[in-house]
Amino acid sequence: MLNIGFIGLGLIGGSIAKSLKKSDSSIYITAYNRSPKPLEDASADGVIDRAAHEVDSAFSDCDIIFLCTPVEHNSTYLSLLKGIIKKGCIITDVGSVKGYIHDTVKSLDMEDCFIGGHPMAGSEKTGYSASTDTMLENAYYAITPTPLTTEEALDFYVGLVKKTGAVPVVVEPDKHDYAVAGISHVPHLIASGLVNTVSENDTDDCLMKMLAAGGFKDITRIASSSADMWSQICMTNSAQISLLLGKYIDYLTSVKAYVDSRDRDSVAEMFVRSKEYRDSINIRNSGPLPQSHTLYCDIEDKEGALNDITGLLSARRISIKNIEIIHNREYRDGVLLIDFYDRGSLESALSILTENGHSVHK
Repeated sequence: MLNIGFIGLGLIGGSIAKSLKKSDSSIYITAYNRSPKPLEDASADGVIDRAAHEVDSAFSDCDIIFLCTPVEHNSTYLSLLKGIIKKGCIITDVGSVKGYIHDTVKSLDMEDCFIGGHPMAGSEKTGYSASTDTMLENAYYAITPTPLTTEEALDFYVGLVKKTGAVPVVVEPDKHDYAVAGISHVPHLIASGLVNTVSENDTDDCLMKMLAAGGFKDITRIASSSADMWSQICMTNSAQISLLLGKYIDYLTSVKAYVDSRDRDSVAEMFVRSKEYRDSINIRNSGPLPQSHTLYCDIEDKEGALNDITGLLSARRISIKNIEIIHNREYRDGVLLIDFYDRGSLESALSILTENGHSVHK
């Protein structure tokens, strides 16, 4: 019987626990959480088998332990576990920055029992109550072994990650941090910076805010993420973020020069290259915010039109996450935006609305 421990049972910890229990009900799960409610809920759900109220000998029989707490607490828990775990136990984490935790592990002389992990999935919601047993399905899961990780331990960990439905990717910690700085951390800074630039330079009557439509909302969606979490990420991956942010600033300086000199060919070439690369990306449900499940539907401006659409979906018990009338239809096919909780609901809604004569675009 596989014995797994969790330190922290929030969104990610809860989702990993649920997916592992779903894949193999014989897995025995011990969990600790600072607040008792998630432990009570997970016990009632049958997800965990033992609720620990301290990080103590309750974890001494674990084959692997997941650290699912904020980065600043990991050093404390690593120190506690060092004197508790059995020989051969693996300790892993779920943080989005790997170099920082690997440095801590090295300083504690724990490289022989640690393998870093980063499940690239998440939600704008937080806590165990928002966790699901499908959150990691088809999401990349970065795995960062240490120089002392054995092939046997790595194979075991890769196999366990596959049980969650995720796609394991083994990579060096520094290379991981460089990559996520480019595709996650710097984009969050750019999105926040763009929002603040518009906010600070809007007209007196807030015309920019009123006209903000698809393009602006899409590129700045991640600016709604947790300020506490992302400021922490910026502090723990500062070197890689600064490096790529500097490259981006240099690139923007070049773009500004093209615009100032009315160099249309260079601007056009920039758009062509970016489109080719962007179109080549295989989009998965990954990252700190989930892929949206959204459709756009043409709707007549007449009484009862909206009720007709929502009634069709309600009759099939399809839950709507968000609904919005698009006043500025730049780059949009359809005036009604409907956002769903999952891809299955989106596909069902597309079929139902199409069958009933509505013009729908995904």
